[in-house]
Amino acid sequence: MDIVPANLLDLNALRRLEHESFERDAWPLLDLMAVLTFPDVVRLKAVEGSQMIGFVAGDPHPGDGWGWIATIAVDPRYRRRGIATALLHECEKRLGVPRSRLTVRLSNEAAIRMYEREGYAAIDVWNSYYSDGEDAMVMEKTL
Repeated sequence: MDIVPANLLDLNALRRLEHESFERDAWPLLDLMAVLTFPDVVRLKAVEGSQMIGFVAGDPHPGDGWGWIATIAVDPRYRRRGIATALLHECEKRLGVPRSRLTVRLSNEAAIRMYEREGYAAIDVWNSYYSDGEDAMVMEKTL
C-alpha cells in the first residue's frame, strides 16, 4: 500500500469509496469535487496497485491553530489493516498546524476507539449533526 496525493482524476473512485463507507452520510458530488480541487486542502489516497482503498482530506486553519480532518474512509474489504491510521498520520503531518479536529458518529465505537488510541479526546458533542439526527462527537488532538 502507498499513500499518495489525490486529485480530480480520482473523483469516480472517491465517490464509490464514500458510498461504500458512509452510505447515508456520503458526500454529494459537488462536495467531492471541491475536496479534490480546493487549493489548501490536504487530500491523500491509499492505493494498492492502481486501486484506491482509502482516502483522507484535511482542511488546515493556521490562523486558528488547528486543522480539520474532513473525511477519512477505507474500503470495507481493507479495514482493520492500519490503513486509516496511516492516512490519519500522514494527513496530520501535512496540515502544518499544532492541533487537529474531527467529528465522528457517537455510534461509531470502532472509529472512536481508533481516534482515542491515536491521541484524540472528546471536546464537544454536536446535537443532531448527521442527516438522520444522530449526534457527532468532536475530537481534538495536539500534534
